Amino acid sequence: MLIANELRRVFLFKDKETEVRLPDPNSNYSPETVMDFYAATYDILTTAKLTGPVIKNDEMQYRFESVVGTKG
Repeated sequence: MLIANELRRVFLFKDKETEVRLPDPNSNYSPETVMDFYAATYDILTTAKLTGPVIKNDEMQYRFESVVGTKG
């Protein structure tokens, strides 16, 4: 018997040297909408780019990567 489970979405970003894990506020939101949702609390996300998902540890991990202070 095959059992299919929906993978939980998790959103990650680095704040200085600390990795922050953010829960999915609404599974109906697109990943971009989730980033906008959390940008009200974490202003570093206003200029971040979205990468992922990567499936790891039975979750879909999206990463918000800051582009402030990077060249290229």
